[in-house]
Amino acid sequence: MDPPLRYEVSDNIAEISLAHPPVNALDLPLIERLIETLRQAAVDRNIRAVVLGSALPGRFSAGLDLRELLGQSETQVRRYLEKLYVELADVQYNLGKPSIAAVTGAARGGGMTLAISCDVLIAGESTTFGYPEIDRGLLPAIHFAHLPGIVGRHRAFELLFSGRSFSAQEATSLGLVSRVAPDESVRNEALALARTFAAKAPTTMRLGRAAFMRANDHRRKIADAVDVFCSSVASDDAQEGLRAFLEKRPPRWFEP
Repeated sequence: MDPPLRYEVSDNIAEISLAHPPVNALDLPLIERLIETLRQAAVDRNIRAVVLGSALPGRFSAGLDLRELLGQSETQVRRYLEKLYVELADVQYNLGKPSIAAVTGAARGGGMTLAISCDVLIAGESTTFGYPEIDRGLLPAIHFAHLPGIVGRHRAFELLFSGRSFSAQEATSLGLVSRVAPDESVRNEALALARTFAAKAPTTMRLGRAAFMRANDHRRKIADAVDVFCSSVASDDAQEGLRAFLEKRPPRWFEP
């Protein structure tokens, strides 16, 4: 069985590529492998920048593997979310070197969590973003913690509670994406920026990034996000939304 991601190091740059067909859905083994790989990059003093992308054409990540949530207890869901929310945030916070998300194709839900955990986002011209959790009866609670600070409270609310998808160009205008590149050039653009970072004085970059991360630390809010998500996923609405999505039919919401 092929590993769910690829890890390559060249010229002081670590490249992590999600490789979990068909849509890079985030199941527990993939999340654990990603965190393990980021920790490996963190302790390797020869690595000075990290690029996170996808090996699947047209897909960055569709987000959480909904099969991990259907019919699960709150304890099981909490274990899953603590990996994706808490441990991923901690490992990125302590990475000690810049991380760049090279986003191509569709990024949704938990895929947005992966992308936004990085320091810089580069997106392809046809890349689309979105928070579809609300359409599954779920809440994109992790994004409550940081999205208003990036795009503003009112824009964040509209994106999070409409569930609509939006383009790379709109994401750039909102300040969510650093730059847009032709689809076929996203990886090269990310690697070029990684080489720029890697050429800087490593101690200065490490100390500077640590200070930047302390000034922009949202991790205290993440425990609340885990609680909110776990509460929502146990609801009748969420279980119906998950079943409907997996059965490819419209949800039949329960009356409050």
